[in-house]
Amino acid sequence: MVGMGTWRTFDTEEDRRPIVEAALAAGIDLFDTSPMYGRAQETLAAALQGLRDRVLVADKIWTESRAEGRVQAQAAVGLYGTVDVYQVHNLAAWPIQLELLEHLHDQGRVRVIGATHYQPSAFPELARVMRSGRIGMVQIPYGPGRREAESEILPLAAELGLGVFVMSPLQHGILERDPGPDSLAELGAASWPELIVRWILSDERVSTVLTATRSPEHLAETTAGGRGPWLTPDQREAVAELARS
Repeated sequence: MVGMGTWRTFDTEEDRRPIVEAALAAGIDLFDTSPMYGRAQETLAAALQGLRDRVLVADKIWTESRAEGRVQAQAAVGLYGTVDVYQVHNLAAWPIQLELLEHLHDQGRVRVIGATHYQPSAFPELARVMRSGRIGMVQIPYGPGRREAESEILPLAAELGLGVFVMSPLQHGILERDPGPDSLAELGAASWPELIVRWILSDERVSTVLTATRSPEHLAETTAGGRGPWLTPDQREAVAELARS
């Protein structure tokens, strides 16, 4: 499954309704945001007017403060009614914020509780939260050039039955390693972004890849990677080699 992130791309006063509509037309029905992303929450909520029942919204608590966590949660519930996936962003004060999210879950305001981190160095702490039994999903970096999650997080998620969102698949210079049309054609892809997304989703432990764009035209590349055909283990290793070259 391909979802849409809002980091940078929705931090604006511009109307993002055209992108939301293009995403829905392409089969994307999950949008991920955070108070860390500037105006993204408000811009997303405005773009979802009249469409809220057709999409899933993933949001985040991002603060070390118990009081500020309540403020952020009140704002998110006010914007979306129910938060489908509510995550502790970058594990910020996670023992405190999980209490808040569990309370909201008991009230029916949150459907799934999760946790995120963008640094592999935090994966041991993330694994600790996963083993607590208090969350239903994680959000992590993962891709053909960033495979640290394979050592513990992905096997543990599979063992515990947790969902896995993958963040920023086209960041960290991966697009600079575009192998060219011949290599892409051999692997059944029309573009490098498509192949990267397909590589990630070919790992059955991954639930959703979150991509972001300001342009409806760019959606086609990434959403094509979410439709298969899935790569074999040998093909995945070939893509990983291309990402290292």
